[in-house]
Amino acid sequence: MENALKNIVKLQKAGNPVGICSVCTGNAYVIEAALERAKETDSVVLIESTANQVDQNGGYTGMKPADFYQMVYDKADAIGLDRSRVFLGGDHLGPLTVTDLPEKEAMAYARRLVHDYVAAGYTKIHIDTSMKVADDDPDTRLSDETISRRGAELAKVCEEAYQELKKTRPDAVRPVYIVGSEVPIPGGAQDPKAGMQVTRVEDFKATYKAFEKAFADQGLTETWKDVMAIVVQPGVEEKDAGCEEYDRERAAELMASIKDFPNLVFEGHSTDYQTKYKLRELVEDGVGILKVGPGMTFAMREALFALAYMEDQQLNGAHEAEKSHFIDVLDKAMLADPKYWKKYYHGTDDEIAFKRKFSFSDRSRYYMPNEAVDAAKNKMLENLRKYGINLSTLSQFMPLQYTKVREGTLANDPEALIKDKIKYTIDEYLFATRQEQLVK
Repeated sequence: MENALKNIVKLQKAGNPVGICSVCTGNAYVIEAALERAKETDSVVLIESTANQVDQNGGYTGMKPADFYQMVYDKADAIGLDRSRVFLGGDHLGPLTVTDLPEKEAMAYARRLVHDYVAAGYTKIHIDTSMKVADDDPDTRLSDETISRRGAELAKVCEEAYQELKKTRPDAVRPVYIVGSEVPIPGGAQDPKAGMQVTRVEDFKATYKAFEKAFADQGLTETWKDVMAIVVQPGVEEKDAGCEEYDRERAAELMASIKDFPNLVFEGHSTDYQTKYKLRELVEDGVGILKVGPGMTFAMREALFALAYMEDQQLNGAHEAEKSHFIDVLDKAMLADPKYWKKYYHGTDDEIAFKRKFSFSDRSRYYMPNEAVDAAKNKMLENLRKYGINLSTLSQFMPLQYTKVREGTLANDPEALIKDKIKYTIDEYLFATRQEQLVK
């Protein structure tokens, strides 16, 4: 069965600038908000998990690909969103998390990784073999030939896994593939001084040719037809203090080059915090897939902090001992285990302390599953449901949601408020992608 994501390419090449927002997250609130918004707008939704979030060993979310697949579709069923409207993708699939191993071992891990993603039913696979492993020369650029050879090896495993899947699910949709990775590493750039350059046209074309040949060498000529996008750097990047905004003129030559490839669009990573107008320009210029991650969990974190401030103001006096102290508990968890933020936050102690809470790169998202953090969050929600959310504090800390509550279009419930805050960010992407047209 042909993958409906290919309609993005067909529409783009017909002059209709339609794309899709790729929500890259393992966070339940973000996933639920994205699914609900697809139902509310009669649209579709693409949710992706990254190799470090979900792998054959559980990743940092504790979920294997089949677990994540089941979780997402169970939530879709509960919401009443038809499963055909939900696409699942795997992001940066390759030896990302095992680069300390030599190629033989790292690629064995990567083969199992992509196999399990496709066998679980994921239908969008980003193959990323751009990172060096232990026996690569640290002083020499990894060649296009090496990257593409390793990538084609993984594509072959994906094809084998798909054939296995069809034996038990004859109607299983064929996966589409994304190759290339001219983007910062997953999670964002670590060096605040590192420059960001728009992909050169010659580099994009060299990537294309190298992968096309590598697929042919593996006997995957037919599979190559399912490669629908190549990842490039169009000149966008999320940062501690916001983002590098898309500059249409700066990327004009790169964007014009995609017109020479009738079966391809670009995939853009790190589109977080672009304005909805800049996002729309990206889609109009040929970026058919807009990846967003921290931008969604940042909205969730903002909502959780707003609720924490409301709880703190409302539970003074007699109820002081019942406070959850959610913000303090989160910060203590981050200080106790700094591995997810230490390489990303730079500055004085005071500046880093501020970034742990408010940085746009949102490293706090890695700590939401922490047992103490989750318990504090649940305590906060319990308190707000027990004592109610005062409209005046709601107006103070969540004014947009206050208006919706007053108008009767949103429940004055803490979890409903959290998801509505996330949906505001989702709507920025829906404005840009017009992805509801994919099902018309």
